[in-house]
Amino acid sequence: MNNFDKVYHDLLGRIRSEGTFKDDRTGTGTYSVFGHQMRFDLSEGFPLLTTKKVLFKMIATELIWFIRGDTNIRFLLEYDNNIWNEWAFKKWVESEEYDGPDMTDFGRRALKDEDFNSIYQDEMKKFKDRILTDDDFSRKYGDLGNVYGKQWRDWIGPDGESIDQLKNVIEAIKTNPDSRRHIVTAWNPAEIDTMALPPCHSFFQFYVKDGRLSLQLYQRSADVFLGVPFNIASYSLLLLMVAKECSLEAGDFVHTMGDAHIYANHIEAVDKQLERNSFAPPSLKINSDASIFEIDYEDFEVVGYESHPYIKAPIAV
Repeated sequence: MNNFDKVYHDLLGRIRSEGTFKDDRTGTGTYSVFGHQMRFDLSEGFPLLTTKKVLFKMIATELIWFIRGDTNIRFLLEYDNNIWNEWAFKKWVESEEYDGPDMTDFGRRALKDEDFNSIYQDEMKKFKDRILTDDDFSRKYGDLGNVYGKQWRDWIGPDGESIDQLKNVIEAIKTNPDSRRHIVTAWNPAEIDTMALPPCHSFFQFYVKDGRLSLQLYQRSADVFLGVPFNIASYSLLLLMVAKECSLEAGDFVHTMGDAHIYANHIEAVDKQLERNSFAPPSLKINSDASIFEIDYEDFEVVGYESHPYIKAPIAV
């Protein structure tokens, strides 16, 4: 098994053998361990996991969305990226303006699952179409509040000044590479209540050694089956982009987790993945000299990606 898939499978195996069952805010329940670290040497390739298909387009367009400071799902939907739909849709169907079928848990209990799911998908399609075509509706219901992109690019200081953390940290890497303050944080206690979802990947730090740039992420809450494969690839891609911007080689991506958990309704899917062997990891090319702040999804090229099929599992909202 390649090293990238192995360290991820080791985490899955640890939770399956050591995880404690805990209740959670979604009502689903998780098996959880506290404190785990994985390390990925990007000189060995790009850590897009191969024991199940991971959709690079979803990862890259979401990261560009963060980097641009965007918080509205319209940009994502333009790339058919549905990662954040559930939170925006929930705001719409729970609003006083919504007059469609009951999409709450009460509505679900009143119908057979297949009937509810069919209605839900119809309402979601209407919602997405309206986000893409109705500017006023998009501004009101497509925006997720002061989530990642807002904190990375427009953190508001005590005097009301805007702080561009990402731009500042890139400049600091270039001018003072040995600093221990190359940090970007999305965890803003004053604005947690304004966010559709408090930041799970809370802050990250860069480190320069011998012409190589490394990045460590601290993730307070890690949905190991669905979310973590995306987080691994996303922050590895961010590392590659910042390293290129700073004329450095990419070093290690270090992924540190607080509450690392598998949702109770993902166990069967996890066990299926653990039975699979891996393929060789792919590589990644950035086919543009554009600034990190101007790069487009079309500038990325994943080379040699071979994987097992995608494994579906429900998202807990």
